[in-house]
Amino acid sequence: MRALWDWLVAGYLRVVEPFIGFLVRHEVRPNTLTTIGTLCTCTAGIAFGAGHIRTGGWILAVTAVFDLADGQVARRTNRTSLFGAFYDSTLDRIADGFLFGGLVFFFAADSWHRSLPMVAVGLIGMVATFAISYARSRAEALGIEMKGVGLMERGERVALLAAPQALFGLALNGLVLRLMLSLLSASAIVTAVQRISHVRVVTLAPTLAAGDRPADAPSR
Repeated sequence: MRALWDWLVAGYLRVVEPFIGFLVRHEVRPNTLTTIGTLCTCTAGIAFGAGHIRTGGWILAVTAVFDLADGQVARRTNRTSLFGAFYDSTLDRIADGFLFGGLVFFFAADSWHRSLPMVAVGLIGMVATFAISYARSRAEALGIEMKGVGLMERGERVALLAAPQALFGLALNGLVLRLMLSLLSASAIVTAVQRISHVRVVTLAPTLAAGDRPADAPSR
């Protein structure tokens, strides 16, 4: 799955390369792109909450380029910074909250598609998504590499929230949307567990190695 996703990202980069080149030539600030992308994602979440599922999917699909462009522009213009990384990560969490929050509100408030089980699924997915991001930030603060660890990272989650909703909306009486939200929540739980397990293995490795020493070996 990771290889397929890397192939899709490479293809997407080729498609949006002219736009990224335009941003680089005009010296658009990466943090400006991060802000614009977050506002667009929040707008998509509001559209989800209002029941405009297909519109929200299209907004998310079309403006997802900003989620990729900020990092590309920062690297190409030599404007990478610690604050930029912090700002991008913080706004990503806000955007995730709006997306899941919009879907939870939709299933809680819509008279036709109201579903308490889907509200629970959405809330679980939101919590698991925040756990994923926190696990990575905390692990990297401890010096543990987390890039590529886990079944589904943020890019894949955004793609699943964008493409199916843009194409199908509430088709089949909302079945597609329910399936996508269930898949996102399940994969978020799996990813959170994978990251926790990865950190456990890495942090326990020195302890296990020390425990393998002969009984008469001096401790340090």
